[in-house]
Amino acid sequence: MTGVTIRSQPPSYLAAMIESSSIASLIAKYDVPTPRYTSYPTVPFWNTTEFSQDAWIKAVKKSFDESNSESGISLYIHLPFCESLCTYCACNKRITKNHNVEISYIRSLLKEWGAYLAIFEEKPVIRELHLGGGTPTFFSPENLRWLVSYLLDEGNVHRDAAFSFEGHPNNTSTEHLKALYDLGFRRVSFGVQDLDPKVQKTINRIQPFENLEHVTRQAREIGYESVSFDLIYGLPFQTAESVERTIDQVLLLKPDRVSFYSYAHVPWVSPGQRGYSESDLPSDIVKRNLYEVGRKLFTRSGYEEIGMDHFALPHDTLFQAQQQGTLHRNFMGYTHTATQLLIGLGTSAISDAKYAYAQNLKKVESYSEAIANGGLAISKGHVMTNEDMAIRKAILEVACRGHVTEDMLALAPSPAQRESLGAFVREGILEKTDYGFAVSNIGKAFIRNICSVFDRKLGQPVDSPIFSKSI
Repeated sequence: MTGVTIRSQPPSYLAAMIESSSIASLIAKYDVPTPRYTSYPTVPFWNTTEFSQDAWIKAVKKSFDESNSESGISLYIHLPFCESLCTYCACNKRITKNHNVEISYIRSLLKEWGAYLAIFEEKPVIRELHLGGGTPTFFSPENLRWLVSYLLDEGNVHRDAAFSFEGHPNNTSTEHLKALYDLGFRRVSFGVQDLDPKVQKTINRIQPFENLEHVTRQAREIGYESVSFDLIYGLPFQTAESVERTIDQVLLLKPDRVSFYSYAHVPWVSPGQRGYSESDLPSDIVKRNLYEVGRKLFTRSGYEEIGMDHFALPHDTLFQAQQQGTLHRNFMGYTHTATQLLIGLGTSAISDAKYAYAQNLKKVESYSEAIANGGLAISKGHVMTNEDMAIRKAILEVACRGHVTEDMLALAPSPAQRESLGAFVREGILEKTDYGFAVSNIGKAFIRNICSVFDRKLGQPVDSPIFSKSI
């Protein structure tokens, strides 16, 4: 393949280019259903027939023995409860105002953790801990303290531990922040999504800017080192002007990092998204322009673009990991830690033991019953082949470092795959370098598409739509 040189341009230039016929044609070509590549193989293409609980336990033990003393392990705790339904959300959640569910659910989590401790046979070194949801701050500060204290009491905390949690601006209290800070949490991520009143009403997530400002200030006063915001572009009724207003408000609070996600319209997964019409959503070209508006505002304010959909200030660990070549991506998204073993606890949580993946049952009742009966609640999984691991490594190279090396080209042996890579070069999505190819500024919009070239499972037939559009 021969490369074409795409020189860096200021964000305003890119925003203008989005209206050009060439960029419009690229979006029309590549805005197709594509995985987000938090794993490879992606969950719909797991080989579940050759998976067993015994195989999973063997993979966990092997991965733990190889990595625990040095890099430690990661823990993801899925807390699925929310008091109200945000209609845009495609996550696994349980809507309830009954807080009596907290105690029984935590007991299930702790019993599941006990089952993994038995597999480890020695104390784990906990490197990374993340509380996700759902709404983790649905749980009382006292119950979160109980949960986390128990987890930590059964392990050793890594010298460079990274503990974080997701908080709702409306219900994250001073007590939540203090309780988790005292347990070692130093990063909190607030789900903002959008601050426009019409958009908030449509997606049923009403949260005044004053609430976000208050909880952000509190977190910093307590001592949190990284406050991050989650935003979404492509939501119903968003316009370039409304997104700019939202980001202008966000920038007043100067979050350390921002996740600026593409809205995933998957009503077959999340029926709540049928609460508004597809005609209420921005068109493909307008949607991408919303991202360019955000990118212009963030980069102009000193943020650096990280991989797909992320921005961070230079002092933030995510940016530092990108600079040092240690940025990693897993089921929790981008992280500056790269542990070999990730254990997911709770309903629908996914675990990654390097040599295998496993996902828990999705319904709270089924999960809790399985845990009560046997200690694990696995619904399905996948045992990695050598080819899987090689392709996963290549996809991570694209997603985390924006590289396509000469060695990786051997993983795209078919004429169609090599032609796709050649097209990326001709279109300015990839540019030639000394080591192979790099994702250009324009190409950052198409990272998921570049990753998909190496995906040997993607062409397999499926019964129904499974992925959101890539752009």
